Amino acid sequence: MGRIIAIDYGRKRTGLAVSDTMQIIASGLATVPTDKAVTFLKDYVSQEQVDVFVLGLPRQMNNEPSENMQHVKDFAGRLRKAIPEIPVEYADERFTSIMAHQAMIDGGLRKKRRQDKTLVDKIAATLILQGYLEKKRNL
Repeated sequence: MGRIIAIDYGRKRTGLAVSDTMQIIASGLATVPTDKAVTFLKDYVSQEQVDVFVLGLPRQMNNEPSENMQHVKDFAGRLRKAIPEIPVEYADERFTSIMAHQAMIDGGLRKKRRQDKTLVDKIAATLILQGYLEKKRNL
């Protein structure tokens, strides 16, 4: 069984999280500049078996696509073209940034560390992946 990688796409930075090989636990992997994300993922999959990419799907509260939706779809297209052997699935990403901030507060991180957007992006990707893994287990 291979790993699952979750992607919290942003126009500047992209947060990444990865599962263990048993696909039970989600862990933060990295936050990379978005223009380097596909290259980072190509390098990663050359070293590790990955079964699927899970891309956070930006939706508004009323379930309508957010303004970032087209950028996410474009990124998914580039990812599919660069790594066609690994499928791309979507997972709801609503509230992940808010939940990431709350997790940082609950974890006792000081305000200066909580302002680190790269950490927020990585935690948001981890939350996307954890939700995906939980949903997959409950099917």
